[in-house]
Amino acid sequence: MKKLIIASNNAHKIKEIKAILEEFPVEVMSLKDAGIAIDVVEDGSTFMENALKKAIEIFAISGDAMVLSDDSGLIVDALDGAPGVFSARFAGEHGNDKKNNEKLLKLLEGKPIDERKAHFVSAIVLILREDKIIKVQGEVEGYIKKEPSGSSGFGYDPLFYYPEYNKTFGELSEKEKNSISHRARALEKLKEELKRSNI
Repeated sequence: MKKLIIASNNAHKIKEIKAILEEFPVEVMSLKDAGIAIDVVEDGSTFMENALKKAIEIFAISGDAMVLSDDSGLIVDALDGAPGVFSARFAGEHGNDKKNNEKLLKLLEGKPIDERKAHFVSAIVLILREDKIIKVQGEVEGYIKKEPSGSSGFGYDPLFYYPEYNKTFGELSEKEKNSISHRARALEKLKEELKRSNI
């Protein structure tokens, strides 16, 4: 079975990717599983630039494994696209969801719902081999609620309201989220590419 290294140690992210790619004959591994301990500097100006940089650097030391890299985040229209590529470290400390959410709510304080439009973006790069790189991107539209709701998911999920389900991402079941999220949409595109590549 081919090995697929996810260029991340984010357990939530890896679980989502594993669930969506379960039909493919690959062994999905985190960086930790693969014994890789490097911290790629994400200094790109777009999600895709960061995803590509991570994938290339990890692939260079991955042996014969394929590498999948995802860079994702939240874009809020009223904040000129912030937090954007800084989503995970919006409040300064990488991965502090509570502080990131608090900062977002403070910046949007007093704004009505029609000025709280936002979308999640997921840029995914998969390196099958040196001469075969697949790039896909998925997005999902919603609004930022005035207070968190739900305890599922991670990151900005409890604040991101998805009108079609009348729920925040934090209130969705894993199955619901994996059917409509930005990452799910990007991975669906990736699945189509993989079928054409005969993985």
